[in-house]
Amino acid sequence: MQYVTPPTALPPRVLERDDVRGALAERDFGTVFRLARKWGGISYNQLGEACGIKSERVGTIARGDARITSLAKIEEIADALRIPGGMMGLAPRPWEASSASSVTSPALRRPSTSGMLTPEPALWEVAELAGRTHATDLGPTDLEMIVQAIDQLCRAYPSMPADQLHHETRAGIRHVTGMLQGRTTLSQHRELLVCAGWLFLLGGCLEYDMGQRQAAELSRAAALRIGQEAGHGEIRAWSWELGAWFALTQGRYADVIDCVDAGHQSDSTHSIGVQLYAQSAKAYARMGDARQVRATLDAGRARLERLPRPEHREHHFVIDPDKWDFYEMDAYRLLGDDERAAVHAQEVVRLGTAPDGTEVSPMRVAEARLTLGVAAARSGELEQAVSVAGRALKAPRKSLPSLLMVAGELTDELNQRYPREPLSEEFREQVTHVASGAETSLEA
Repeated sequence: MQYVTPPTALPPRVLERDDVRGALAERDFGTVFRLARKWGGISYNQLGEACGIKSERVGTIARGDARITSLAKIEEIADALRIPGGMMGLAPRPWEASSASSVTSPALRRPSTSGMLTPEPALWEVAELAGRTHATDLGPTDLEMIVQAIDQLCRAYPSMPADQLHHETRAGIRHVTGMLQGRTTLSQHRELLVCAGWLFLLGGCLEYDMGQRQAAELSRAAALRIGQEAGHGEIRAWSWELGAWFALTQGRYADVIDCVDAGHQSDSTHSIGVQLYAQSAKAYARMGDARQVRATLDAGRARLERLPRPEHREHHFVIDPDKWDFYEMDAYRLLGDDERAAVHAQEVVRLGTAPDGTEVSPMRVAEARLTLGVAAARSGELEQAVSVAGRALKAPRKSLPSLLMVAGELTDELNQRYPREPLSEEFREQVTHVASGAETSLEA
């Protein structure tokens, strides 16, 4: 298929500028539009017409008063301005290879007996095209190194500061999508797509941890699409698991079940199935359906027992047996079985703490402490409840939506049981402080 270069295409000299590359990497389209007008001579009217945006809204975006987060609109802008997908963390756009494919190689033509150029027999065209399937810009160890790097990033998830790990993950996405623009074999192309899918999943988790909801949803959607394009069921299933997590922390419990069902349909062999059962158990618990909670936990435990114990239990996308206490802790707390919830919470703290006292799973430990706080509040131990829960809010590595969801449950208990106690007010203020920090990161 031939693609006509639009008049709004940014020339290479503009795309190569550091300020333009930086704005594209961050998907800061306000800056992109300003720089397109400044360095590319493209008016806001032209930008609006090419990108399907009203010209006055283009100006609003350029002033920083509005943002573009829709994946479909981002792709439309990339096509209108001829921005290579890799510069914005997208897969290569369809037009990127058109100029190369539209040129007929002289090797495919030969002079006829009359001196005129005529097409070479199809046999030789097939031979050349077959040879191209072996041509690649990747060295023998490039893919291996990328896979190892992604493994290290996923294993750093429990402990590395979220903003630092997110920066490294975005750099990995740019590196991999850049390689997708080069020459690769079909198998290499698929492997690179799979690598990009895992990186988008990790990026989505980190963005949601930091309260960046819209960015997280874009990353999740990108991972889901890559999983579909690459035929990778596990990536698709994890994309649905992220959707279930997002819905759970936003109180959309019916959507949790829908996402879980889609995840199970995508993959039925890897440990992701255990995580999907856990998310549905949490949703059923919040809907007060104790029968479904127990049935779902039983199914998840049965799946977990059939899996081998992972070599690296800290890997974010590998479910280890030790995490099952974390799942049951959450469900039993919501069902009001405080004794069982506390037993599982204490085990989560034990497993998540190294012999020297270092917390190796700080996010799990934080929610376990909040669970212990809820159990203490229900048993009349206000001081103990506020003390242990206060430590949870001070954890250096947080998943803000999950942490605030459980902290909100404790706040409700304190409001109901100890509405005028100074310790209750103290805890409410701590939660408000953490929540206000989250709101500065939220995208409307």
